[in-house]
Amino acid sequence: MDDTFQRGPLLLLAGRANRPLAEEVGHILGKQTDGVTILDFADGEIFVRIDRNARGRDVFIVQSTQSPAENIMELLLLIDAAKRASAARVTAVIPYFGYGRQDRKDQPRVAIGAKLLANLVVTAGADRVLGMDFHQHQIQGFFDIPVDHLYAAPVLTQYFLDKGYRDMVVVAPDVGAAKMARGFSKRLGATFAIIDKRRPAPNESEVLTVVGDVEGKVCLVTDDMVDTGGTMAAAIEALHDRGAQAVYACATHALLSGDAVAKLSASPVDELVVTNTIRIPEERRFERLTILSVADLLARAIRYIHSNESVSQLFRLREERGEADSG
Repeated sequence: MDDTFQRGPLLLLAGRANRPLAEEVGHILGKQTDGVTILDFADGEIFVRIDRNARGRDVFIVQSTQSPAENIMELLLLIDAAKRASAARVTAVIPYFGYGRQDRKDQPRVAIGAKLLANLVVTAGADRVLGMDFHQHQIQGFFDIPVDHLYAAPVLTQYFLDKGYRDMVVVAPDVGAAKMARGFSKRLGATFAIIDKRRPAPNESEVLTVVGDVEGKVCLVTDDMVDTGGTMAAAIEALHDRGAQAVYACATHALLSGDAVAKLSASPVDELVVTNTIRIPEERRFERLTILSVADLLARAIRYIHSNESVSQLFRLREERGEADSG
């Protein structure tokens, strides 16, 4: 879609995956998100209707794609409905991009789910994607349309900067999280450590050793997501056993699948800090869980995209605050 012409007003729509986040974004932008009717037929089929005029408008659809798969179908149907309603441009705002862990063919006869999902979003008619903390950065290249990739690091690091801890150590729970942890350590003025572990089976992990000085230190375990909680809980236990003064943990996406809440509640973590990219139901919340909002970050990005300004302004603002992007 040619960005040189003047579009109509911004139209903000939301699926059912994370209505509270979408409503918060809408409140910041001064836009309502209730312009969609979404119903389930008796057989589970999803019906979508846009209740507002979308012709010539700049449409932003907020929908994460975590399980169940119906969330993906809702996003695709909303994109298709907007295109058939003659929207000038459709941007898929995906705070959490599901299937991001299936980003390569690392075993025989497996699907590359992240690429397939990207293809579906493009085929449905999206002109642009706005995402946050993809599991792997190369997922941006899976889309044949422009992608604006945001990071929750400024929100998370500011929370710990406000606590004023000194002598903090940022710990990567595995090699895959090392780059993210180094970025956090730079922003927090902290030292860096890494946990060397092996994974005997999917969603299971065994800690081998902690590389770095953690004894008597305040430790912060960082990762992009916490799913079953096994990796996070094992890292917390290992740091506690090695004499850490306190152990905090943070992650952008809180999937909290299976018995994750029980594992993390039973661990010696002082506080687990996550964001609201995924709606966390009350039954999956616990006393030491803190949820931070990324609504302001998403709202600013939407405003910049709508006005044809550079989203990189967000990164420049972070650098001015000493919060340079870890990428």
